[in-house]
Amino acid sequence: MLEFRYDTQLLIEGEDLDEDVIHDYFTENFKGDCLLAVGDEDLIKIHYHTNTPWKVLEYCATLGEIYDIVVEDMDRQERGLHG
Repeated sequence: MLEFRYDTQLLIEGEDLDEDVIHDYFTENFKGDCLLAVGDEDLIKIHYHTNTPWKVLEYCATLGEIYDIVVEDMDRQERGLHG
């Protein structure tokens, strides 16, 4: 079984976004791995493996509009099932 089950991906559209601040918030407040938080002050791409994707979505929604949201169950994928 995987340590972190859900592959969580999304885009955040907003103003004055700071990828370093977002990255630091993730590492300080969420358990997970494979964090990617890249972009500019208007658009940030998030990729994160976690067991609590709803917390990631909740936080990201406070930063701006979130869209292109994908949450895939990697445990199911590993067993050959649909995500």
